[in-house]
Amino acid sequence: MPRFLSLFLALSASLLVISPARAEVNVLTSIKPLQLIAAAVQDGVGHPEVLLPPNASPHNYALRPSDVRRVQSADLLYWIGPDMEGFLPRVIKGRTLPSVTVQTLPGLKLRHFAEDSHSHEEDAAEHDHDHRPGTLDAHLWLAPDNARVIAAKMAADLSEKDPANAGKYQSNLKAFNERLDALDARLKQRMAGIAGKPFFVFHEGYDYFESAYGLKHTGTFSVASEVQPGAQHVAAMRKRLQEVGKTCVFSDPPLRPRLADTLTAGLPVKLAELDALGGYTPATAQGYEQLLEKLGNDLAGCLESL
Repeated sequence: MPRFLSLFLALSASLLVISPARAEVNVLTSIKPLQLIAAAVQDGVGHPEVLLPPNASPHNYALRPSDVRRVQSADLLYWIGPDMEGFLPRVIKGRTLPSVTVQTLPGLKLRHFAEDSHSHEEDAAEHDHDHRPGTLDAHLWLAPDNARVIAAKMAADLSEKDPANAGKYQSNLKAFNERLDALDARLKQRMAGIAGKPFFVFHEGYDYFESAYGLKHTGTFSVASEVQPGAQHVAAMRKRLQEVGKTCVFSDPPLRPRLADTLTAGLPVKLAELDALGGYTPATAQGYEQLLEKLGNDLAGCLESL
């Protein structure tokens, strides 16, 4: 009996050496779109987490002590960069584990806010200070080609951290790119039908998507959130809408700007939402495509109904 026990223990030890146990790589992303891309790469292997709750603004989020602990303990951390999550640089300095600043990845096609990116009727004091002319437009995940670059980086990082599953990460990356090819074709066909139709936005956060699909918003109604615009300013914006005629004005969820109803009252204008962050999109392998497709459907759905 002792001999059989010794053989059993020796065999068990050899199996452990051959097939070492590997804990799931703990991936943390700052915002939902990055989580959705990571979920595609980790499909069947792990479940990435996201720092910001649904509909929280990455421009001015206030970290809780529990958030700081999550940032410090994640095996891999992905964030867009200081142009998006201004609250993170100080906390990331204390990390000893890898952190990836996505906006610095080679191969990305980056955009900057143009000098004429705001409506001409806006007062200088009422510009969106997160989107100053000449600064980086950090909504870079809305370009499918950029999502491919991000996914490839994640697959490489995960393969290095977890070589036993490197083949799975690479096959997931291949499947992700193939699904993006199919989505890109659907979106190009749908967006072609609304090219040239005028629309306005309250937040200049969709330029990457617009550029990818041949669209361009007519104007941006961007005002300081803490200041109610004066009557002259509102009149100037209403004049633009009257000149255009039938159109759509899009805002971010979850709250419609108070100005929206005043601005569009009595005009042939439809109000709708565009969710660039995909706040409640399930973090599944297909989540990123769902975010982009919903954005396209919401945009086209309003403009097609005019």
